[in-house]
Amino acid sequence: MDLQILWFVILGVLLGGYAVLDGFDLGVGILHPFARTDQERRLFMNAIGPLWDGNEVWLVTFGGALFAAFPNAYASAFSSFYLPFMLLLFALIFRGVSLEFRSKRPERVWRGFWDYSFFGASTLATFLFGVAVGNSMIGLPLDARGVFRGETMDLVSPYSCLIGLLAVSAFAVHGANYLHLKLEGDIRVAVGRWRWTAFGLFLVLYLFATISTLVGVDRALENFRSGPVLWGLVGLNVLAVANVPRTFVLDKPLQAFVSSGAVILALVALFGAALFPNMVTSTLDPDWSITVYNASSSEKTLTIMAIIAAIGMPFVLAYTVAIYWVFRGKVSLDKFSY
Repeated sequence: MDLQILWFVILGVLLGGYAVLDGFDLGVGILHPFARTDQERRLFMNAIGPLWDGNEVWLVTFGGALFAAFPNAYASAFSSFYLPFMLLLFALIFRGVSLEFRSKRPERVWRGFWDYSFFGASTLATFLFGVAVGNSMIGLPLDARGVFRGETMDLVSPYSCLIGLLAVSAFAVHGANYLHLKLEGDIRVAVGRWRWTAFGLFLVLYLFATISTLVGVDRALENFRSGPVLWGLVGLNVLAVANVPRTFVLDKPLQAFVSSGAVILALVALFGAALFPNMVTSTLDPDWSITVYNASSSEKTLTIMAIIAAIGMPFVLAYTVAIYWVFRGKVSLDKFSY
């Protein structure tokens, strides 16, 4: 494995880690309006309160690694998605502000504003992530210098919006599984019902997205034809999706949470497998696409980064495991709660 492929895989791991870890707390935000009482909404926020900001470190790390390892891809992607990424940044910031400000005052109008801000920011951020993935699959109008030659509205296509909705539904299922694992009482029963609804929507969108990708994205299966082993990812994805309703029926909340996380990981892996070796595909001329080879930093830079990653990643993983272990168990409210 050469260094360019190694760093493509590392970026996939970082993106997959972010999607799974921040996916459930974004999902909690998507489900937030369905909580009926102020106490239930506080329980939702406190379920993710100790974890959400740490989860977003994976996104920051992904962005930093992309910038250092593949600067040309970083430049093309961020210039192409400039306005959507600014909206995404605004949504992530406003989401954090909503969490911190919501319970500072008791007035219903105050709390209601921040409740819907939390929901709106979580849903918008998730949708924009999906739109970015959808556009990466179908490609962007890049010229020979990697400069975006389209308009912002070109990014809003039926396919990219479909992938955005798929991301919202997948994170809603993941968030509902997390809440079902962390809550008790009547609200846990209600979340158990929501899981079925969210999974039904996800399954419909998953089928439409799969058909649309196979029919509308010409190079989606190119690597699968040349590397049959990649079909194992498809099998794992299907098995993970099928296992989610099974865990609902058996009332195994931890297995349900792991299964929905596995679905998200498999989707990220399939996205990377379909995209490789491109990082940003040009729709104007395939030869103008940004690949892992023409976008990468020098061999020396990639080598130094690999050494740093080998030293630093175990600490990141150990910290993540420690935080989740410390805050395991059911959610309760006290005077320090959100």
